[in-house]
Amino acid sequence: MRRALTDSLRDLLPIILVIGFFQTVVLRQPFLHPGQVFTGLIAVVFGLALFVQGLNLSLFPIGEGMAEAFAKRGSLFWLMMFAFSLGFGTTIAEPALIAVAGKAAEVKALSGLLDNTDQARDAYATGLRYTVALSVGLSLVVGVLRIIKGWPLHWIIIAGYVVIVALTEFAPQEIIGVAYDSGGVTTSTITVPLVTALGIGLSTVIKGRSPMIDGFGLIAFASLFPIAFVIIYGMVV
Repeated sequence: MRRALTDSLRDLLPIILVIGFFQTVVLRQPFLHPGQVFTGLIAVVFGLALFVQGLNLSLFPIGEGMAEAFAKRGSLFWLMMFAFSLGFGTTIAEPALIAVAGKAAEVKALSGLLDNTDQARDAYATGLRYTVALSVGLSLVVGVLRIIKGWPLHWIIIAGYVVIVALTEFAPQEIIGVAYDSGGVTTSTITVPLVTALGIGLSTVIKGRSPMIDGFGLIAFASLFPIAFVIIYGMVV
């Protein structure tokens, strides 16, 4: 734990120095609540250390172990169901996606593009979250098939972005920024560790696959698919 705390403090130190420099040297203003700021920094250091420890102790081993177990079982159907469920479930619980979906609904309502009621905003935000979660689930299915079949990663990524660029030409302007941001927020604190563990665990078990070459790339799919799905969602809704 001491090692984790040291690493956490080292990783956060550049951010602390940048904020401190611009606050005191450039803006020349003291921190309004220094005690509160210091307490918050300590909480962040401990929180990051505990989070990293949790990943190493539980999420990474669980993800790799389940991927290996499904691969050894030899059932493609259940492996696909596990990949889809993992992507869907982790994305629905992603805090960054919840924040972006809520803010998108709020801004849309204030712009007059949506009824400014709690029910309308909640329905729009929920629909956006489920659209992104569905797309991430399907992206992991494609990613698992890529690992099994040995498909080249770059051709799938290129084809995906060609489709996204084509869809962008026909999409409402109000949804384009939300769609591209939705692709980014899916790859956050909950999704990334489990998705990475799935790819590495699966490529380790399958004969002829390399964890270094084939185990990575699922996160790229999890960022790519939501953009297209949210654009389509915006065109429909």
